[in-house]
Amino acid sequence: MKVYIIGAGPGDPDLITVKGCKLVETCPIVFYTGSLVPKAVIERAKDDSLVLDSSGMDLDEIMEVFKKAKKENKDVARVHTGDPMIYGSTAEQMRRLDDLEIEWEVIPGVSSFVASAAAIGKELTLPETSQTIILTRMEGRTPMPEGEKLADLAKTGATLALFLSVGLIKKVVDELKTIFDDTHPVIVVQRASWPDQKIVRGDLSDIVKKVKNEKIKSTAIILTGKVFNTEDFPDSRLYASDFTHNFRQAKV
Repeated sequence: MKVYIIGAGPGDPDLITVKGCKLVETCPIVFYTGSLVPKAVIERAKDDSLVLDSSGMDLDEIMEVFKKAKKENKDVARVHTGDPMIYGSTAEQMRRLDDLEIEWEVIPGVSSFVASAAAIGKELTLPETSQTIILTRMEGRTPMPEGEKLADLAKTGATLALFLSVGLIKKVVDELKTIFDDTHPVIVVQRASWPDQKIVRGDLSDIVKKVKNEKIKSTAIILTGKVFNTEDFPDSRLYASDFTHNFRQAKV
């Protein structure tokens, strides 16, 4: 018996990996995270599979499902939205599974932050502009560790992708304004890759109003950084004619 912790992707049911898809199709128990996981992904389960929604369960109740599956020697497809290793609340599940001596395996998925970048058609790293991406969130009910306040991270100049923070967009803007001027670009992507995807583009002067007007309160990624208003950047050295690497020699 094994628990497969599967990333379902950001919303488009075709963005689940082939491996993840096969496991949903074959596991006798499919255990998924509520409305965040596309229905089309769950509908791939066998007709005789037990399909359970964990959205109304606490951690103890979730573990009871795994305990019962172990007794019945049935594999479980534990399906999470996006990638399960980013804000997936999977670490505590894996710790409990270890305590129960239940084998588990993680199947990575497409995260909403890269789906958001794809939706707006912007590379998150540009030569000589930003070569670093920071994945973070605004401090709310979950406190931030020392040194990880948003303003501290913004000082690096890296591209920032904020999860679980659009409901605190004003606080996000207030912190960023301590580092950047009002023209600093901010893009909000709600439900990236879903049919009802929304994209809101702005800067620190107007993004709060724009997000409010669009009634966006959850399931959105906030992207901000110099890459979003930089058009004049040098080409990557990767494809330069005089650049060599293991797979290509310089032209002579």
